[in-house]
Parts: sequence; structure tokens; C-alpha cells
Amino acid sequence: MADCGVSSSKRMWCSIPEKFQLHGAMLALQFGYAGFHVVSRAALNMGVSKLVFPVYRNIIALLLLLPFAYFLEKSKRPAMTMSFMVQFFFLALVGITANQGFYLLGLDHTSPTFASAVQNSVPALTFLMAALLRIEKVRLDRKDGIAKVVGTACCVAGATIITLYQGPVIYSPAKELHDSTPMLLSLGDASGKNWTLGCIFLIGHCLSWSGWLVLQAPVLKKYPARLSVTSYTCFFGLIQFVIIAAIFERDFEAWKFHSGVELFTIMYAGVVASGIAFAVQIWCIDRGGPVFVAVYQPVQTLVVAIMASIALGEQFYLGGILGAVLIIAGLYQVLWGKSEEAKFAKAALPSTAEQGNNRTSKSLTQPLLPPSSENV
Repeated sequence: MADCGVSSSKRMWCSIPEKFQLHGAMLALQFGYAGFHVVSRAALNMGVSKLVFPVYRNIIALLLLLPFAYFLEKSKRPAMTMSFMVQFFFLALVGITANQGFYLLGLDHTSPTFASAVQNSVPALTFLMAALLRIEKVRLDRKDGIAKVVGTACCVAGATIITLYQGPVIYSPAKELHDSTPMLLSLGDASGKNWTLGCIFLIGHCLSWSGWLVLQAPVLKKYPARLSVTSYTCFFGLIQFVIIAAIFERDFEAWKFHSGVELFTIMYAGVVASGIAFAVQIWCIDRGGPVFVAVYQPVQTLVVAIMASIALGEQFYLGGILGAVLIIAGLYQVLWGKSEEAKFAKAALPSTAEQGNNRTSKSLTQPLLPPSSENV
């Protein structure tokens, strides 16, 4: 009976068109990351070490991913070579060590909402990197190319308005919320911090994240085992963080858990923000391309704003509403541009011989094509 239930659920999931699976996965991912902003700030406020936190986070992620990677991809995992090892090492250096390190340093000097807003530069940076590396084709002489550029600019502009323009209050939570959650209200407090330095760290975090999104795509073409790539990346990232923490964090007390809340923050970071999120994100990169994944980033700012209002009692201002409208409009423009690009590509399919030669690049340049054109 249990097998029948699993089989039925699998058939139901497979019956959903892949592009809807991608959109659903990316929306769920943004909710998970939005909670991570608040949870990470709570950990920093409790005094958790910025070097020990990512060590435990990546240990949990690796333990979660390793069994699935080993058993599910045993037959299709290519043999490990020195070339692959070097690529995984640098993926970890960019996507885990630099990415997570810069994020925690930036968050420590700013706030969860601001950190999420700054991350909206990731679509623009990824778009530029992917275009320069010829992973993402941009045709400014066509409406799909213009839509992607304009949509990305709108997303970034909307996040900038949310960050820089407050305006009058549109909605204010009940006063009781402020009185009943004094601990949560301190999570976004960045008083006494170096805001400029925090911004520099967050920009470094965004550059690292964008580079990781783009660099993963060609690696997956040569090593088409998504969970294994994620596991190897986590492993090398963990080794790098352990070495750094062993050198700079000499206080043994920093490696201990002092409360259940500290343990929860690390478990959430490892299970949700690393284990589950990495697996979902790498699947979406493989199927939809790096820019498709990055363009969903602005949704996270909206979710963080809602969470902050509910959990922290933050108010909604006119600037936030205007920014949200721009973000949604920009997201629609980019996705519409992707859809139109797929139509252009389908209308100009190459000959059979050319299809064989170009097959490996389709999922990146034509990310929303039907499942029949998936990469091998």
C-alpha cells in the first residue's frame, strides 16, 4: 500500500509540466531562504561564531545530501578525475566559502531585510556574467532580449526603492505584536554597526553567488549528477571552512551549543538553506539555466518583508508597495522574455545534424523548452 501511494504521488508529480515544476520549486526556495535571513540574524545576535556557524551548517547539509547522492546517482555518476576535483574545489570556494562568509559578515553589520534587498542585484550580475561567457544569449534586436534586460532592471529598481525610499505608512501591525515579541524585534537591529562595510561584504556575497550560479552550468554538462555535484561542493566547502575556523577561532566555547535556539538556527541553516535549497537550486539550474534561477531572487525580498511584518512587527510603507509592484512587473517581463525566446528557438530549429552538435547547450540558451529537449 505504501509503495502504491509513493507511485501515485510520483505519477502525479511527473504529470505536471516541467516549467510549472520549476516555478513551484523556485517559489518554495525563496520562502526557505527568507526564513534563513531571520534565523541567521538570530544566531548572530545570540553570539554564535561567524566561522563556526557555516562549519556546522555544511556538516548537516553534507550528511543530508550524501546518502541520496550515493544511492540515487550510483549508475550515472561519472568517475572522479583530478579535473573534476579541481572544479568542485573552486565551486566550493566561490559558492560556499566566499558566498556564506561574505553573507554572514554583511548580515552582522546590516539587517535581514536589507541583506535580502541587496541580493536582488544577483539577477543583474548573473545575467551579465552569463552573457559574457556566452551561456545566456541576449538579442537586443528582438523583443525577448529587450524584455529580459528591462525586466532585470525593473527587479533591481524595485528592490532599490524598497531599501532607499520609505514614504508614508500604508499598514501598521497591531501594537500588541510589538509588546508580545520583544526578542524578535531585536533581530533586525543593526545599531552600532558599520553599515558601509556591511554593504561591501554583501556585494561580495552577491558577486560570489552570481559566479556560482553561472559556473555550475558548464560543470553539470560534463558531470550530470546534480546531487553528487552538490555533495562534492559541500564537502570541499566544509573542508575550507574547517581550516579557516581552526586558524582564526581558537576559543573552544565558540564550538559549543549554549541553547536549543542556537541548535535550531544551525539545523535550519543546514537542512533548509543548504541541504534542501542546494539540491532544489542545482536541479533548477540544470533544467532552467542560471538566469532563470537568479531572476526569482526579488521574490525573496517580498517574503522577508511579510515575515518581518508578522514576526518583527515591521510596518508597510509606500516605498515597499511601489518596490513590490516593480519587482513583480520585472519578474513577469523576464519570464515572458524567456518564453518568447523559446518560441523563437522552436521556430528556427536546426537540422538533425546540427541538433546533435548543439544538444549540450539547449537547456541553457532555451531554458523553457518542452521536456523533449532536455539535456542528456
